[in-house]
Amino acid sequence: MNVNEIETYLSEQKRVLEQALPGFIEKLNAPNVLKDAMSYSLEAGGKRIRPLLFFSTLKAFGKREEIGLPVACAIEMIHTYSLIHDDLPSMDDDDLRRGKPTNHIIFGEANAILAGDALLTYSFQLISEMVDDEIDATIKLALIAELAKAAGAEGMVGGQVADIEGEGESLTLEELEYIHKHKTGKLLAYSIIAGGLLTNANREQLDMLEKFALHLGLAFQIRDDILDIEGNQDEIGKPVGSDTFNDKNTYPSLLTLDGAKLKLEYHISEANLILSDMSIDTEILGYLCQLVASRNK
Repeated sequence: MNVNEIETYLSEQKRVLEQALPGFIEKLNAPNVLKDAMSYSLEAGGKRIRPLLFFSTLKAFGKREEIGLPVACAIEMIHTYSLIHDDLPSMDDDDLRRGKPTNHIIFGEANAILAGDALLTYSFQLISEMVDDEIDATIKLALIAELAKAAGAEGMVGGQVADIEGEGESLTLEELEYIHKHKTGKLLAYSIIAGGLLTNANREQLDMLEKFALHLGLAFQIRDDILDIEGNQDEIGKPVGSDTFNDKNTYPSLLTLDGAKLKLEYHISEANLILSDMSIDTEILGYLCQLVASRNK
């Protein structure tokens, strides 16, 4: 595939995802204000990098993408819930997300918390209710169990707590990597591993996907840290310099900006090296690697 074909493929998968998300929310038998708050943040746009990684992993194994649409929506719901809660006054206290007022600014703090809670729990329901001849109960159980680990105390939430505890402290590189492997990396890794689970990948393939995802997740966060210094607020959709203002540990603060850029190159190189050793069609996953390394938002 050439670059135009890859970009067309990714745009189409993003369109399919964004068309499906409102329908899942609309069919809920729930208060309208709750559904409105859930939809507000879900439909705010964004890169959709996690669902795109998931779809691209399915394609790499030759699996039809539509089989995993509920999983892709579940991943985006959990990611969106984490952003709603991150923006709360008790967390990062941000007023802007993806260029729009944050959820609690529009719906109030209580409804924002509950919208996040609802997105989190609904994600597991979506996977449990998947109906397809190729997806049996064993696969659904594995998808749910791995998602719970990636999103919970051993994953994203644990990383968020470590991030909060690290504010104002001088962390080592190992401590900073722990935060980002968990806060950002675990859910991103799940997006790739879930694709492997749905395609019945063998243990060796799943291990390689996990290693690839680890490097990609760290690269994603390093690029995020760099953009907090060099980025354009209009492009990234949130204030630049908030990490410094909140006294957060970042790769540039620990390694210098140039050192962070070298670290970014290292993780992208390692991720691509792993892809080159896999006997599947990794072309689109490789393109997404470069997209992570060079993104401006």
